[in-house]
Amino acid sequence: MIDKSVSNLEEALEGIQDGMTLAVGGFGLCGIPENLIRGLLDKKVTGLTCISNNAGVDDFGLGLLLEHRQIKKMIASYVGENAAFERQMLSGELEVELIPQGTLATRLMAGGYGLPVIYTPAGVGTEVAEGKESRRFTFHGVEKEYLMEYAFEPDFALVKAWKGDRAGNVVYRGTARNFNHAVAICGKKTIVEVEELVEPGELDPNFIHTPGVFVSRIFQGEFYEKRIEQRTVKTRAS
Repeated sequence: MIDKSVSNLEEALEGIQDGMTLAVGGFGLCGIPENLIRGLLDKKVTGLTCISNNAGVDDFGLGLLLEHRQIKKMIASYVGENAAFERQMLSGELEVELIPQGTLATRLMAGGYGLPVIYTPAGVGTEVAEGKESRRFTFHGVEKEYLMEYAFEPDFALVKAWKGDRAGNVVYRGTARNFNHAVAICGKKTIVEVEELVEPGELDPNFIHTPGVFVSRIFQGEFYEKRIEQRTVKTRAS
């Protein structure tokens, strides 16, 4: 067995440098790699391009890296909860590429599948299509136009999982599975933080979500705040 476990955050983040492209798992604040993001903050790398469904909030998740001006470009599908993001985008300080959510997910998966491009009808006839090649295909008896979109191939993928073993096999829990698997398979190198690191053979192979073949390094995180992005409370009637 190849042991892919590392003992600390610094070792996990080894090799990440200024100007690199990172794919980051999570949806909202659910299932984000909290330890790895804090490690990037401490590492003080700058000029990053981050691919993630969204950009966290002002003082948590990727919002921390935005606050310290460590991200130069954000590729995402939703950014509505981050005031720092809005300010930097409107000032021209932050480059932003907004992508339909399904296209974002499929471009991540295509990187893992070894497909250089995908074709999708999403965005045809909108600003999303500007400057992009398109082709017409007949599919299920209907002919229409499809945009060509390139697969993502980030330098590193940062992932959060519930459990994992030292061989890199991981299991996600509930909705924290979201974008994490798609991110995990597309990175040139994939780093996974888990809440519980176990020995090989302790995970049921029938329930492994991302096999260890996609994982470069794995480590056990130390602390998870697991914030709720929007908390709605109903007032009890008197």
